[in-house]
Amino acid sequence: MILSIVDLHSMTLPHDPKTLPNSILEMTATLLACGIDPSKVILFQQSMVPAHTHLSWCLGCISTMARLAHLPTFKEKSANLKDVPLGLYIYPVLQAADILAYKATHVPVGEDQTQNIELTQDLARMFNNRFGETFPIPHCIYTGSEFSRLKSLRDPSKKMSKSDPDPKSRICLNDSPDDILKKIKKSVTDFTSEVTFDPDKRPGVSNLISIHSFVSGRTVEEICGEVQNVNTGKYKLQVAEAVISHVQPIQKRIDDLMSDEEYLAKVLKMGAEKATEISENTLDEVKRKLGLQFRIKSAHQQKINV
Repeated sequence: MILSIVDLHSMTLPHDPKTLPNSILEMTATLLACGIDPSKVILFQQSMVPAHTHLSWCLGCISTMARLAHLPTFKEKSANLKDVPLGLYIYPVLQAADILAYKATHVPVGEDQTQNIELTQDLARMFNNRFGETFPIPHCIYTGSEFSRLKSLRDPSKKMSKSDPDPKSRICLNDSPDDILKKIKKSVTDFTSEVTFDPDKRPGVSNLISIHSFVSGRTVEEICGEVQNVNTGKYKLQVAEAVISHVQPIQKRIDDLMSDEEYLAKVLKMGAEKATEISENTLDEVKRKLGLQFRIKSAHQQKINV
C-alpha cells in the first residue's frame, strides 16, 4: 500500500505557510496513530517526490479544459469564489499523476471522488492509445457500508467534510470531549423523538446511528434495538460518549507521536525514498514514450550504422 500526505493539494485554496509544516506532521502522526505501519506501508510527503508534478504536466498536456470544467468537485468548490485559482481547476490531473506514478490498480476513495478517478482512467487510456501500453486502468475501492460517507452534522444532505466552513459540521480527531459533546448535541435531526434508521426520510438521526455504529463496532440493527425507548435528545448523549471513548486513545497516541517530530520526519523521508524509486521508473518510461529522452550513439556505433 502507498499513502501520500498530499501537501501540494492543500495549496489549491489559500493556505497558511506557517501552519502547513505542523499540519503535515500532524497528519502523519494521525495515520500512524490509527494503525498505519510504516514498515508495511509506503507513507510519504507528496512534494518530496518530484515525479508527481512532472507526470502531472505530461498528463495535463493530453487533458482538456472542457473535461476538467465538468468535474463536480470543481463546480462545488469554485461556486462561491470570485477569483478561481488555476490549481483548483487542474488538481484532478495532479491527483491522476499521484495514482499513475505508481501504476496503481486499486484506489480507496469516497463516493464524491468517483468522477476524478474516472478522469484518471480516461487519461491512462488516452496515454496508452497514443504512446503505447504504459498504465494499468485503476479502479475505485468503496467500503460499501452505511458509514462510507458520513454526513454533515449541520446539513445531513451533504457529506461530512474538513473543508466545510462550519466547524460544527464535522467531528475532528483532535476535538476535545466538550467540543464533541457540543457538536453532537447541536447536530440537525428532526421533530420525531423516536430513534430509527431511515437515511431517506430521517437523514439526521440516521447519520448519528451510522457514526455510533462506526465507533462502537455494533450494527445499526443492534443499536436501534437497544435505544427503542430512548428519545433523540438522550440518544445524542450516548453517541457523544461512544465517539469520545473511541477517539481518546487515538488522541493520546497522536500526542505521543507529535512529541517526537524527528521520528515523524524520518518516516516521511524513508517513505519518500521508496516512493521516488518506484515513481522515477514510471516517469522514465513515460519520458521515453513521449520522446523526452534520447540515446546518444557512440562514434563506433555511428561508423557501424554507416
